Amino acid sequence: MRDGTGAWARAGRAAYGVAPVALVPAAAALAHIGPAATWLPGLRRRWLPALAGQGRPDHVALTFDDGPDPASTPRFLDALDALGVRATFFVLGENVARHPRTARELVARGHEVGVHGWAHDRPWLPSPARDARELVRAARSVAEVTGHAPRWYRPPYGILTSGRWAAARRTGLRPVLWTAWGRDWRHDATPASVRAAVAADLGPGGTILLHDTDHASAPGSWRAALGALPELVADCRAAGLAVGPLAAHGVGGFRRRPSR
Repeated sequence: MRDGTGAWARAGRAAYGVAPVALVPAAAALAHIGPAATWLPGLRRRWLPALAGQGRPDHVALTFDDGPDPASTPRFLDALDALGVRATFFVLGENVARHPRTARELVARGHEVGVHGWAHDRPWLPSPARDARELVRAARSVAEVTGHAPRWYRPPYGILTSGRWAAARRTGLRPVLWTAWGRDWRHDATPASVRAAVAADLGPGGTILLHDTDHASAPGSWRAALGALPELVADCRAAGLAVGPLAAHGVGGFRRRPSR
């Protein structure tokens, strides 16, 4: 009996000792990826409207991700000029470094530039030091190339991990996602499908997400977004909504001096 009881006691102590240790990685992973629940459109529209990009009720913010791309971005700039619309472009640091002339053209033609990160990578593994380093690098690249310090940050895939939240705050960037997207990254996207997808979720004060490049999308998919632009802008104007960049959208939020 004594030996049996001792064996049970040792087993119990081992179980209670190992379980908390085993739970540490799971807790760390949950803390890392937990904030990514804001990716869910319904959740952020209801509880975090500013993060969703909800602004003035008479205005719609038009935004583009993943550029700049010298093959496609100038076509969007021409289309926007023809429509008399300015937008916010969330650029990747690596693309700004590769295509500085196109990045400068964005600003020269009156558009706003935000940060989309350095590369379009998935953030599943916790790496707060890398997140901070790469976001600072991207923001610095945008400022040096364009001459304008970025204000906004939208992470790749719209996934805000705890590391990315912290990195944005330290860099003085305001995270903002979207309320409506065109699903224009798909291989089967068309101008009509992009217009319908945006219309399904867009309301007064909303923020539209499109892509001005196929850098992280199906080859040639940017043509669907480009083809949808005139009708999207016409739809907004017919509803009495102005279309413009986030700077004119009236989205509140913090603005901090970057840490050094």
